[in-house]
Amino acid sequence: MSSPQDSYRHGHADPSPQQLPPMPAQPAPFGPPGERPRVRSRRKLWIVLGGIGGVLLLVILGVVILVNVVNSATNQARGLADDFTKKVIAGEVTTAYDNYLDPALQQQLSKEAFIAGVKSLELDDSCKPAYTDLKVATENGLKSADVAGQISCNGKKVDLAYRFEGTNDLKMTNIKLRPAA
Repeated sequence: MSSPQDSYRHGHADPSPQQLPPMPAQPAPFGPPGERPRVRSRRKLWIVLGGIGGVLLLVILGVVILVNVVNSATNQARGLADDFTKKVIAGEVTTAYDNYLDPALQQQLSKEAFIAGVKSLELDDSCKPAYTDLKVATENGLKSADVAGQISCNGKKVDLAYRFEGTNDLKMTNIKLRPAA
């Protein structure tokens, strides 16, 4: 065998591997070679997403509560108006007067005048109420509901408008029942 210097002299490649100069010590882009890349912490992302989710949950909960409160008051007003109107149509005028009219309205409208007014409408079993407008409000703890619509009977219609007010129990404070024009 010849020495490595001989191979350079004769133009032959050196069969032994050449050594390269050492590389400067720089870390690889994802960490030192042979190590797993660092997993980035996503804690901030989850905190932000959790905060956004919490705010959305509170907004949705607020809307649901608001809708239930409004629907509850609306349903209560519709139920009162419906019960009152059914009693009037069925001829239970005295019960309707006693149970639904506010004492202040009873002082303005005597029971006899109320009964005579309802009888003059000549309502019968064919009559059905239809409410076209229902407004509910609460101000300083006082609830109010305005109900408007018509009672449709065979061959005639009766306009109706009621106003209910109260803190817990709503009582009728204003009433209009008259033949439609």
